[in-house]
Amino acid sequence: MRIIRAADCKVMPWKNGGGTTTEIAAAPEGASLGDFDWRISMAHVGADGPFSSFPGIDRTLSVLTGNGIRLAFGDGETVSLDRATAPFFFAADRAVDGVLVDGAIDDLNVMSRRGAWSHSVERLSGGSHEIAVERGVLVLVARHGEWQVNGAALAAGDSAVLEAPVTAKLAAQNGGELFVVKLTSQA
Repeated sequence: MRIIRAADCKVMPWKNGGGTTTEIAAAPEGASLGDFDWRISMAHVGADGPFSSFPGIDRTLSVLTGNGIRLAFGDGETVSLDRATAPFFFAADRAVDGVLVDGAIDDLNVMSRRGAWSHSVERLSGGSHEIAVERGVLVLVARHGEWQVNGAALAAGDSAVLEAPVTAKLAAQNGGELFVVKLTSQA
């Protein structure tokens, strides 16, 4: 298990100036935005605007803080996301504009290369959980509270990367919220 502390994540401004991205993990390690197999990051969205297109990539977006965002897709579909909605999966090469509901948000963004990798994202609240993964990679992103993962402590903002096969035993201290990201190679 590799622990990634919040303080060790790099923060990068967006090219359009509408926010910043904090990269949590990517494969292969050190991959650019054009050649990753999968990528997990958090973004601070400070203004309305178009999402960057990522051809051949699938994406899941989860609102972490703020009042939410409305996704307006080029084909006419609209989806409203806030802290209570489930993580939302969509093709990252669909044209989409983000419209903030009432001020800035922070979100969790998981992306994987279609046909090579697939992913799922689940939000857990407090308590004890056991997650078994037979193939791929399991990434746990702690958002609130203190978490124990197989005996290691995760504070808010920390993440753990576990290679399968693995069983992760999770226990929250004082409530808490954690995102479970399962990444599976299609090869």
